[in-house]
Amino acid sequence: MNAVRMHEFGGPSVLRYEEAPTPEPARDQILIRVHAAGINPVDGKIRSGTFHGFRPELPAILGRDISGVVEKSEVNNFRVGDEVFGILDYHRGSYAEYAAAAPNEIVKKPGGLDHLHAGSIGVAALTAWQALFDNGEWRSGQRVLIHGGGGGVGHYAVQFAAAAGAEVAATANAKDLEFGKMAGSYLNI
Repeated sequence: MNAVRMHEFGGPSVLRYEEAPTPEPARDQILIRVHAAGINPVDGKIRSGTFHGFRPELPAILGRDISGVVEKSEVNNFRVGDEVFGILDYHRGSYAEYAAAAPNEIVKKPGGLDHLHAGSIGVAALTAWQALFDNGEWRSGQRVLIHGGGGGVGHYAVQFAAAAGAEVAATANAKDLEFGKMAGSYLNI
């Protein structure tokens, strides 16, 4: 298969598009033919060697956000041909034609969501969810102020909070205001 790999830490120039071994999934994993992979700020930190949460063994394939089609599966809930998306752990990258995933890292992709958009949801949406509900312990009836409401994480946070019944106020760059209004997500600006 082809993949974007790094053989050393550094700037974007360390990424190489090259042939790499196709992953062989464990019995409790699924092999996905990747249709889209999201790029996140954490990928650049891992690539540069400055991310303290994970340092990959080289050569490495980066990328956590993934959307694609199940190519191989012995897992009960996923069959060959299922369209899926999710977030891989740090050890298996999505910047490749194929990636192995654990069943708790992916879900079936809704039919109305294309791979390009599905492949960009994972890390940003999870970060917003964790900030509001896991770490922020947001409760129904509270007000919430979200800075950067038009950004990658912020626009998910605004929508999650509004859907959960929050009175939402968001700050945003002037160029992002129309995006927020179009999404119907800014209640107060």
